[in-house]
Amino acid sequence: MRVSKQATTAAAVTVVLWASSFVAIRHLGTEFSAGALSLARLGLGSLLLGVMLFARPRHEPAVRRWPAKRDWPQLLACGLLWFGVYNVALNEAERRLDAGTAAMLVHIAPLLIAVLAGLTLGEGFPRRLVIGGLVAFAGIVVIGTSTSTGHAETWGVVLCIIAAIAYAVGVVTQKPLLSRLPAAEVTWLACTVGAVACLPFAPTLIDELGTASAGAIWWAVYLAAFPTALGFTTWAFALRRTSAGKMGITVYAVPVVAIALGWLFLGETPALLTLAGGALCLTGVAISRRSSR
Repeated sequence: MRVSKQATTAAAVTVVLWASSFVAIRHLGTEFSAGALSLARLGLGSLLLGVMLFARPRHEPAVRRWPAKRDWPQLLACGLLWFGVYNVALNEAERRLDAGTAAMLVHIAPLLIAVLAGLTLGEGFPRRLVIGGLVAFAGIVVIGTSTSTGHAETWGVVLCIIAAIAYAVGVVTQKPLLSRLPAAEVTWLACTVGAVACLPFAPTLIDELGTASAGAIWWAVYLAAFPTALGFTTWAFALRRTSAGKMGITVYAVPVVAIALGWLFLGETPALLTLAGGALCLTGVAISRRSSR
């Protein structure tokens, strides 16, 4: 019971932090380009994760274990897709879409995760997971019909779908690693792989840092420290203790929180249909997380 509560708490922290990242990215899009922001977020996030990992005594159980040769293809796939492609695509999409709409579109990923996990990880398709996923996805569709801006630019939608696919494949490749390696190490290595992949954007980042406001720089630091370093760590902790499909459905709550934060901080006011869709999302999450007797 205690582990279950810890996993639920970790999942809730992840939802809030990841929802806030959509608002931060939207805010930063006026001062940082997509690639430069990805490098700043992943580079600093990798540094912070590394400090957290190596500051812990090595004699503690399950702290550090160098990956075996068979682990590297999955680590590289997770790092390149979920940390690299996902961040660049999402950052570019939010230059065209509001934070709430981007969050809703990206979160077709949990349904893809549930399908991929059922097909490749042997998790199957539990009835509650399927019903919850369909209800939550219906909520996403309802929200998509009523956005804060009233329309969505086509290229922005395409980029969000690319981000969602990268997200889903990244999660499914991460799950098996968590049974063999410490969650903190998997997160740090994947983040580092993503940061290295974004190094070509370094000259652009240097130029943009020179003109960025102090507020924007602090937002970038927040993005690296909390949604990235802490958020991905709590995600891995929860994922290690539950199924990929169930965790995937849980993050359907992210768009709901993102809409609320966008409303509060960016003035992107949601319509009544958006709120109705949000209620459906939360209902789907509740169904999927409910245990059978």
